[in-house]
Amino acid sequence: MSWSERPLQFCCTDQCLLGILNSAAGSDSDLGVLILVGGPQYRIGSHRQFTLLARHLANQGLPSLRFDFHGMGDSSGEIPHFEAVEQDIAAALDAFQQAQPQIKRFVLWGLCDAASAALLYWHARRDTRIHGLCLLNPWLRSPQLQARVQVKHYYLQRLLEPAFWRKLFSGEVQVRASLLEFLSKLSSLRKTRQATPSLSYQQKMAAAWRDFPGPLLLLLSGQDFTAKEFLEHTATDADWQGWMNKPHLRRQQLDEADHTFSCAAWRGWVEEQTSQWLQQNLAAPETASMAGGETSKSATPRLSGDPLAHPVQG
Repeated sequence: MSWSERPLQFCCTDQCLLGILNSAAGSDSDLGVLILVGGPQYRIGSHRQFTLLARHLANQGLPSLRFDFHGMGDSSGEIPHFEAVEQDIAAALDAFQQAQPQIKRFVLWGLCDAASAALLYWHARRDTRIHGLCLLNPWLRSPQLQARVQVKHYYLQRLLEPAFWRKLFSGEVQVRASLLEFLSKLSSLRKTRQATPSLSYQQKMAAAWRDFPGPLLLLLSGQDFTAKEFLEHTATDADWQGWMNKPHLRRQQLDEADHTFSCAAWRGWVEEQTSQWLQQNLAAPETASMAGGETSKSATPRLSGDPLAHPVQG
């Protein structure tokens, strides 16, 4: 399937943001994918992941927009914290819809703190245009959680490695410094959260996870501390109780992958997982009823496309 790629400039508050719009020739799909960028990086993504994903989707007839948040890439303004990109996302959705008027339904796709930003956007806006969430290695970090995961997945694992003991007995490991670091992590584990008058971003994410009525795709990397922190937090925090039982949730993990899916095979896995999930859950309007959050049992049309022959730069 032939497709096009062009810049899209739009305003948010008093700043100018820039994105890249990918669209397929002749496609009348009413579904669009807004690719949110985790920070600090811009619309191409690590290892060109977002560029390649957008072209993969366009080749299957699905338009997408990837854009630079305030202060990143070619967008003006100050760099925002991921908890403060709600207006950027809303402005991007508006610009996307104006550029492609046939689009009525959107999927938010994000990696790391962009996945967190997607949930926070839903929590804040309850935007009925959002019909699906695709979240990769969501960011849930706190100092206590980071310490707990490091003790569990790093320090204890190190004690089981023969290489560690060889270095220890050969004098290559600075015992005092390593011991002090380990004790510091244990001390962090004993600290309790201070009560705050407002919800933490983790609590807002949990509320959005519970309340979102549409399909949700969760992709995790097996060799990533952010993913391990997500699993650790959701397994122990009361706000996330029963999170795996959420209706219309598909959870997939690639055991060998790192945080950004940095090799071609891992990126290809993400692209295929995303495409299959979209085809099976959101390819036609009747497959995802936002009013009741129920999935139709009717057949889902397949989004087909020919292999990309002549990629363009963007």
